[in-house]
Amino acid sequence: MERKELVASLEGKAKELRKTALTMIHAAQSGHPGGSLSAADIMAVLYFKEMNVRPEEPKWPDRDRFVLSKGHVCPIQYSALALRGFIPSECVFTLRKHGSVLQGHPDMKCCSGIDISTGSLGQGLSCAVGMALAAKRDGKSYNVYCLVGDGECNEGQIWEASQTASKYRLDNLTVIVDNNNLQNDGSCDDIMPTGNLGDKFAAFGFDVYRCDGHRMDSLLDAFDGVRLSRGNGKPKCIVAKTVKGRGVSFMENVAGWHGMAPNDEQFKQAMAEIEEGLK
Repeated sequence: MERKELVASLEGKAKELRKTALTMIHAAQSGHPGGSLSAADIMAVLYFKEMNVRPEEPKWPDRDRFVLSKGHVCPIQYSALALRGFIPSECVFTLRKHGSVLQGHPDMKCCSGIDISTGSLGQGLSCAVGMALAAKRDGKSYNVYCLVGDGECNEGQIWEASQTASKYRLDNLTVIVDNNNLQNDGSCDDIMPTGNLGDKFAAFGFDVYRCDGHRMDSLLDAFDGVRLSRGNGKPKCIVAKTVKGRGVSFMENVAGWHGMAPNDEQFKQAMAEIEEGLK
């Protein structure tokens, strides 16, 4: 596929992911729309370009692994799993309902395509490091991707895991930072400044790539850099600059939309804005 066609295809996938994530949050009247929307373009690239997976064989031993360390934005991962064919599309209306495969945080025992249960912030990267280390020790060629939030990087465990990734030369591990500068209670800068996350990961021994997390060309360039540098013994980090609530005017850069579901009127406006396209 030519680059222009690929970009257009991925943009279309990201639009569908945003619409599906909001649909399930609205139906449940519970969930986390802000971070789901900021991560949509990243998830489109991962599930429809980068990751080597088999929806018909979700436990395929040689599959690439994905860890959603910021597990509260699981609606965007569930949307990707539905669009990719891991789960039936009608599941999207059962988010957070009793007995649903779509729990409030990813549950590997319930939902096909979930490689590890997550939710406690900071812990997912340690799981991803363990997966990457297992691949190295087993002589496997699969890669491990882990999406973390910038607010989540306040957790010390993120940096303990990063030290471990560097020590064991896990060049099959890629950390993606959803760098939207907002967390539950306000801006990262006000609550606990994270500083320059790219420089921090570099200091911990990572190859670092910076990109615009809402421009497919920029994201693809970053992932191309990751791919070309594998084999050099250094774990990878992509710092993707994003906007919380991206694609919906009244949600963008508003911390209050971290964990609040839209009402009927808000949902209608949000879907119309997403359909019209990002500005």
